[in-house]
Amino acid sequence: MLSGKHIVLGITGSIAAYKACLIIRALIRRGAEVQVVITPAGKEFITPLTLSTLTQRPVVSEFFDRRDGSWHSHVALGQWADAMLIAPATASTIGKMAHGIADNMLITTYLSMKAPVFVAPAMDLDMYAHPTTQANLKTLAENGNRIIEPATGQLASGLEGKGRMEEPERIVDVLDDFFSDAPKTLGGKQIMITAGPTYEKIDPVRFIGNYSSGRMGLALAEECARRGARVRLICGPVALKATHPAIIRTDVESAAEMYDAATQHFAQCDAAILCAAVADFTPAVTAQSKIKREGNQLTLTLAPTRDIARALGERKTKDQVLVGFALETDNEHEHAREKLQRKNLDLIVLNSLRDEGAGFRHPTNKVTLIDAEGETPFPLKSKEEVARDIVNRLELILNEKIH
Repeated sequence: MLSGKHIVLGITGSIAAYKACLIIRALIRRGAEVQVVITPAGKEFITPLTLSTLTQRPVVSEFFDRRDGSWHSHVALGQWADAMLIAPATASTIGKMAHGIADNMLITTYLSMKAPVFVAPAMDLDMYAHPTTQANLKTLAENGNRIIEPATGQLASGLEGKGRMEEPERIVDVLDDFFSDAPKTLGGKQIMITAGPTYEKIDPVRFIGNYSSGRMGLALAEECARRGARVRLICGPVALKATHPAIIRTDVESAAEMYDAATQHFAQCDAAILCAAVADFTPAVTAQSKIKREGNQLTLTLAPTRDIARALGERKTKDQVLVGFALETDNEHEHAREKLQRKNLDLIVLNSLRDEGAGFRHPTNKVTLIDAEGETPFPLKSKEEVARDIVNRLELILNEKIH
């Protein structure tokens, strides 16, 4: 997808600057042309000679060429590029970008850029976690820049990485996916997706949870993003990472946190897919210190959590689409249809723990899509294929509401 693309690679003064060589090689291997723009501090970590040897282009660092006095046009670079990638991006450069401090060639090129800009932060954890850095990243994201979070490869939505720049191949994958020629049938749509489990704390070291890996929800997020949607992914505690730059991830832990995030963002969305395995009950009281083993029994009092699907169903407008999931063990179809009506859903995805290879801890799933018109069963498929089936139906429902 990068064949023939013009990429401006901005390099700043980070120890991770050496990885720029790997980024250049990966971009060129995929057919891109690369022009490096480096800050003065960046040259302290890697030499322009190394970079120009790899790109077969002179490296741009100063406004004027010291050899012949010719002017380097940042405006021309902005017009030439199909994308700008700043990797590594230090806290200093991120701050300058956020506030328009154009004191070097890289920042002036950024401010002149007509193409999409991708930023891969690289710094220690304390600097990355600092409220100032987080505020600057938020400003960049709100201005349309795509932030590749440290060591996660996903669009920035808060503190989720450990400061270390994402690996070069993953960074290039993000650009490659951005230029994918897949039909953008959900272009202009905003989709909210919940994924993963919730953890309900018993005490500081124990919780009530479930076996959800989040794989189904992340597959849905990636599929919607590939089709052009901007995705708000609200994710419980899972190890999997989203990669598409159009996915904005919000991490939560408890059912209460997921409820707050979902109800906050739903009004701005065209559709929501509620794929998370949210706990129905939570401890009525969370112990502030570790519960010691005393006696032969421990009794926990559980209180019901707030119902996210019902709350969104009550708030849903006539133009919004709400998709729910039902994981059942008996009377599956009856319970799913009842849930569809009771929670004012447009579509419900039914799967059963009795189907081998379906549900939690499997790379596959076997679902039945149920709406007001009837039921459509599907055979066992990979969760990525199931995501395509679900999003195909979502598109049909969205189009029906438009017409």
